[in-house]
Amino acid sequence: MNRRAWLLFVLVSVLWGIPYFLIKIAIDDLSPMLVVAGRCAIAAAALLPVAALRGSLPALRGRLPVTGLLALVHIVGPFLLITYGEQHISSSLTGILIAIEPVVIALLMAGSEPITNLRLAGLVAGFAGVVILVGLDVSGDRWGLIGAGMVLLAALSYAYATKLVQQHVADVPPDALTAATTTISTLVLIPFALFHLPPAGSVGADSWLALGGLGVLCTALAMLAFYRLIGLAGSNKAGLVTYVNPVVAALLGVALLHEPVGVGTVAGFLLIVAGCWLSTRPARSPAEIPVNAV
Repeated sequence: MNRRAWLLFVLVSVLWGIPYFLIKIAIDDLSPMLVVAGRCAIAAAALLPVAALRGSLPALRGRLPVTGLLALVHIVGPFLLITYGEQHISSSLTGILIAIEPVVIALLMAGSEPITNLRLAGLVAGFAGVVILVGLDVSGDRWGLIGAGMVLLAALSYAYATKLVQQHVADVPPDALTAATTTISTLVLIPFALFHLPPAGSVGADSWLALGGLGVLCTALAMLAFYRLIGLAGSNKAGLVTYVNPVVAALLGVALLHEPVGVGTVAGFLLIVAGCWLSTRPARSPAEIPVNAV
């Protein structure tokens, strides 16, 4: 990846590493459905004027079916599945299940981007790093198995969405694509969110601020950067952000919650860095042949 792609990679990793922290604040006073619908509505309100002023919306002409599908598999479905699924399983298990996304993307794209030995080693190292970093906590309530299945389904949906962007709408300006997907998602979710409105005066300022951060930073800006990253680096490399998200979450815990930095934290971080480096290296030698080559 070039320098610009790496900068976008870091930006998306940070922006998608903080939603869990903000969601915990927002759902103190707001329902999960309202949080998901609200962040989409805020993102759409921020992006539509930008896309209109830049004149990029006409690029969506003839792309409504694929854009609508993308909204469902990249926003509506995963956001709801993760929000409700995480109520029944631990956050560490959620992080591990989401981290299978790069592996799924690699399998989906194996026909056009063969899996080399180095990439396979990188995918394994990165996933191992996530497991070590967040720990394997399988605790949960009696609906834990269903919750885990929901988060796993969200990871599969994210992987398919990433492939969908590269193969069908990578040429659409990111501002137009993000504005369209968040608008469609808002229209789908708002009718349901209206049944979860909180009583007047019951929502604290911190919950509203968290929701605003989710909408502007973790949805609008993050998806702008992610769609651009897919166009520059491809879906396989872009999907690696799910390996780095737990690192950001861990650093936030250290900085804001004064959590200790242990051996597992350092080891997990180093494995994730090594995994991302190996997975983004171009094949240059005979040793770096596809693992399925005969």
